[in-house]
Amino acid sequence: MVTRRDFVQAAIATAVLTGSSTGLARAAARQSITQADLLRFEPMGQVTLLHFTDLHAQLRPVYFREPSVNIGVGTNAGLPPHLTGNAFLEAFGIPPDTANAYALSSADFAALAKEYGRMGGFDRMATLVKAIRAERPTQTLLLDGGDTWQGSYTSLKERGADMVAAQNLLGVEAMTGHWEFTYGQDRVKELKAQLKAPFLCGNVKDATWGERIFDGTKVFERGGVAVAVIGQAFPYTPIANPRWLMPDWSFGIEEDRVRAEVDAARKAGADVVVLLSHNGFDVDRKLAARVTGIDVILTGHTHDAIPRSVMVGKTILTAPGSHGKFLGRLDLYVKGKQVVDHRFRLIPIFTDAIVSDPAMAALIANIRAPYEAELDRVLARTDSLLYRRGNFNGTFDDLICQSLLAERNAQIALSPGFRWGTSLLPGQDIRIEDLYNQTAITYPAAYRSTMTGATLKSVFEDVADNLFNPDPYYQQGGDMVRVGGMSYAIDVAKPIGSRISEMRLTDGTAIEPAKTYVVAGWASVNQGTEGPAIYDVVTRYLERRQVVSVPDRQVVRVRGADPRGIAP
Repeated sequence: MVTRRDFVQAAIATAVLTGSSTGLARAAARQSITQADLLRFEPMGQVTLLHFTDLHAQLRPVYFREPSVNIGVGTNAGLPPHLTGNAFLEAFGIPPDTANAYALSSADFAALAKEYGRMGGFDRMATLVKAIRAERPTQTLLLDGGDTWQGSYTSLKERGADMVAAQNLLGVEAMTGHWEFTYGQDRVKELKAQLKAPFLCGNVKDATWGERIFDGTKVFERGGVAVAVIGQAFPYTPIANPRWLMPDWSFGIEEDRVRAEVDAARKAGADVVVLLSHNGFDVDRKLAARVTGIDVILTGHTHDAIPRSVMVGKTILTAPGSHGKFLGRLDLYVKGKQVVDHRFRLIPIFTDAIVSDPAMAALIANIRAPYEAELDRVLARTDSLLYRRGNFNGTFDDLICQSLLAERNAQIALSPGFRWGTSLLPGQDIRIEDLYNQTAITYPAAYRSTMTGATLKSVFEDVADNLFNPDPYYQQGGDMVRVGGMSYAIDVAKPIGSRISEMRLTDGTAIEPAKTYVVAGWASVNQGTEGPAIYDVVTRYLERRQVVSVPDRQVVRVRGADPRGIAP
C-alpha cells in the first residue's frame, strides 16, 4: 500500500538526487549532495533489512557503467530490469543528466562520471551501515547476497581472505554464494570457518548422498519480530563455472526445498521469511510466483540496480546493483505474522559525499599494502571509455579479444560473458589493478585451438539459450560470449539452433561450417586447459602499445528484441 506520506517522501528523495525541482542534482557535482541526503529515510515498522550483493571484491571506489543492452525475453520483455537508456529513465521518472541518471544508467556515462565521480568503497558503505544501525540498533539486519570473495587482484592473491576480513569488520550477519565456490571446496570451507556470519546455501548438497553441505536457514530477532533468512546459492554454479573445482557438490533451484524451508520456518514461529538469493532477478520473479509464503526476496547475480521494489503477488523483490555502488534499505511493518507495509530505498554511494570509516579504511590499506606497487603499475593509457556490462561485447571485452588475437596469433577470439569488471574513463591509465578487475579468476588459462564454423555456431547457440531461453529456470549462465575477429547476427526470439546466423570474419568473409579456424579464448571450464594466464596475455599487449583506443562498436546484429532493452 502506497500512502500519501510515501509519495511525498519519494518525491523529496527524487528531488534531492535528480534536481527535478531544486537543481540539487547539478549541485552534487559541486559536492553538495551530502551524507545526510543519502541517508534521509522515514523509518517504518520493526525491521530494517540492509542488503548488498555482487561486490566482486571491490573494496575501493569505482567507476561502473550500467548496461546499455539488457534484453528481456518471453513474459519478462520490457519489464525491469530489462530497460536501458531513456526507457529506464522514463520508467522510473529520472531526468537525464542527473545524479540518478549517472548512477543507474549508461546514458552519457563518461561525461557524467567526470561530474559525479566514483561510487562505492567499502569504507563508505561502512559509514552508511553504522549510521543506520545507530538509528535502528535493535531492528537492523545486514545481509550479503554473494559474489563477494572474487573479482580483484588482492582477492585472487589472498584467495578470498581479504574479503572475509572486510565482511567481519562491516558486521555482515548472513551471506550466500556463487563465485566464492571457484576457490574450490576446501578453500570455501576454510573461509567459511573464518567468516563470523552464517554461510547460508541450502541448495548445495553432497552429490552422492544428497546431504546438505551448509545451513539453509537462520532465524534472527529484530524489533521483536522473528526473521527467517533462507540462503540460496547460484543454482547453476557447476555449469557456469568449472565443476572440477567443486566435484563433490550439487546445486539447483530446488523449488520444492525452498517451499519446504518456508513452511518449516513458518511452523517454527517466523513472522517474516526472507530469501537471500543469488538466483538472478528473472528466476526469482518466477520463483516468487510459484512459492507462497516468502515475504521478501533479496535478489542478486544479474547485477541489476532497480530503484524501486517490485511486487510479485505478496512477495517484495529488491535488487541493489553490484560492485558496491548501492546499499539497499528495506523497512518492514509486520502485523499478525504478515508484512502489511514496506518502504524501500536504493541508496547510491556517491564516494565524495560520504565520510570514510576510519576502521574500514585502515583494514583496506593493510590488505593492499603488500601489493600496492604492483596494483599501481601502469600498463598503458586508454583514449576511450572501457567498460564491460551488457548482453554483448563491451569495450573492455573488445580489448581483451584484441589481445588474444595479437598475442595468441588467432583468427577468432572468445571471451566469457562475465558481468563483473569496473570501468575506465577516457584518458585514464590502465593499471594492473584495472586489468585484474576484469580477469581475476582461478582458471585463467588462455587457450589456442582450432574449431570448425559448425562448432562455433553450436557454442554460440548454447550460450544464447542460456541467456535468452524464455523460461528463466533454463537461463544457466552469464551474458553472451564476447567475440573478436568476427561478427554475427542473433534473433533472440527464435528457438535454440535458429538464433545465430551471418557469421563472418572481420574482412567480411563468411565463416563456413566445414572450415577450421584458429581460435583463442580463456576461462574454459574444462580441467587441464593449457596456456598463459589471460592477465599476462593482456599485459604484454598493453605494454607494447602504451596507448589504446577501442571504439564502442557492436559486432553483433540483434533482432527480435524488445527495443526497451537496447539503448541507442
